[in-house]
Amino acid sequence: MSKSVPAFLQDEVSGSVMSVYSGDFGNLEVKGNIQFAVDYVDSLKELHIFVAQCKDLAAADAKKQRSDPYVKTYLLPDKGKMGKKKTLVVKKTLNPVYNEILRYKIEKEILKTQKLNLSVWHRDTFKRNSFLGEVELDLETWDWDNKQNKQLKWYPLKRKTAPVALEAENRGEIKLALQYVPEPIPDKKLPTTGEVHIWVKECLDLPLLRGSHLNSFVKCTILPDTSRKSRQKTRAVGKTNNPVFNHTMVYDGFRPEDLMEACVELTVWDHHKLTNQFLGGLRIGFGTGKSYGTEVDWMDSTSEEVALWEKMVKSPNTWIEATLPLRMLLIAKISK
Repeated sequence: MSKSVPAFLQDEVSGSVMSVYSGDFGNLEVKGNIQFAVDYVDSLKELHIFVAQCKDLAAADAKKQRSDPYVKTYLLPDKGKMGKKKTLVVKKTLNPVYNEILRYKIEKEILKTQKLNLSVWHRDTFKRNSFLGEVELDLETWDWDNKQNKQLKWYPLKRKTAPVALEAENRGEIKLALQYVPEPIPDKKLPTTGEVHIWVKECLDLPLLRGSHLNSFVKCTILPDTSRKSRQKTRAVGKTNNPVFNHTMVYDGFRPEDLMEACVELTVWDHHKLTNQFLGGLRIGFGTGKSYGTEVDWMDSTSEEVALWEKMVKSPNTWIEATLPLRMLLIAKISK
């Protein structure tokens, strides 16, 4: 193991990850069309997406031949930065009419680097979501001056193809705070090591995978150390999809330079009998794609996750709070 890797990381840095969870899509046939229009309003510096309607959607309820569809949008590649927008759910139809405008506050030059993803989902009575199809527009090549492009158009819905398709619909949010506590050494100006404190406060709007039943807990690992001793977890909180944990986890042995290389992986699970079902997670770090000189897949923090880590590093001995969206993760392999 490289001598530059700190003592608290006993396992080798590894870029190997595996996908062990699938999204909640793919069970229904993708069919039908969506009608929408896009426009950029220069005076407001806003992208407007007018979602008009869908027709001939797949039936989530095969017996009654109907779905409860809604439309969701993202600007890619950075889903977390601009967030998702979505229409209301229209119940019991395969031909929903929305006539809603979804808005993004964004500079036009930045918009030209994005892709617009519109996806249609069925939401059942337990708030579980099934994928019905998507459309993706490359805004880099979009002609904003062409009036024809501002008119309503029909687009055929397609199957998921992008890597972001592994993300399920809304996975909820986690409210937390981080703090870096340096440990000063007598007669030395700079601390040699320190502690990272992770205060898991609560989760909000977790998906209900088993009807109204949920028994959730949060697990933490400091990557690149995937050994079992690196893992800590909260107690399980049942009968709510808004669990309050108020649990603080402490990891010591951090040198200042280790903060550039390590990543806090938090995952939320539903415990049922002898199995744990993955609900969502996040990775808080600098998102550089590398750790101690090795390219790794898990250093993939979103802009929101990076911002939290940066604030923590710049403000030692101070709790930095945030509420972050949970997302699909490629989970690092666990060492024994």
